[in-house]
Amino acid sequence: MAVLPSQRLLILACSTTKRDGPATMLAIERYDGPLWRTLRAVDPHGEKAQVAFLSAHLGFRAAATPIAMYDAEMTRQMAAAMKAGNLGTRWPRPETQDQIEEVGQHPGMHIHRLCGYHGRQTFRDVALVGGHLYRDVMRHLVELFRIGGYVAGDARITEINGPIGLMRRDLRLWIEGDGGEKG
Repeated sequence: MAVLPSQRLLILACSTTKRDGPATMLAIERYDGPLWRTLRAVDPHGEKAQVAFLSAHLGFRAAATPIAMYDAEMTRQMAAAMKAGNLGTRWPRPETQDQIEEVGQHPGMHIHRLCGYHGRQTFRDVALVGGHLYRDVMRHLVELFRIGGYVAGDARITEINGPIGLMRRDLRLWIEGDGGEKG
């Protein structure tokens, strides 16, 4: 049975390479590393999967989220802090109680949006793309998404990592619906 595009979730690590432009741009347009360019080339109209990103600076968000330029690198401490949270944990973390409503967004709001607010679709095919620390946090989030009913318990989970040329190939295959192993 074919999995509908609305039931496929791609989570990409952010990119150090970013496009210049307006103060804020959609993340899918701002990030300009090789994997993001592959995504835009293979699925230029965003019809083959719902796309999200994981960023050391911004946390988990839908790729259609407007973002500003920033420079942050995932560290073991950041990954541990992200994994210590739940679907309602804001990232970046507010420094004071007064900032709680104005700082950060939480994974729950973005996964809910990606599932379509009403008449929610459950993701049945998920790809996690990035380095070790990013995929570690992504795995944690996918487990939270399963518990929350956003990802099916028997969903196919594909992890993509390795030399960039192979990652681009594997990402292309997954987007086109031809690749991936249950992991």
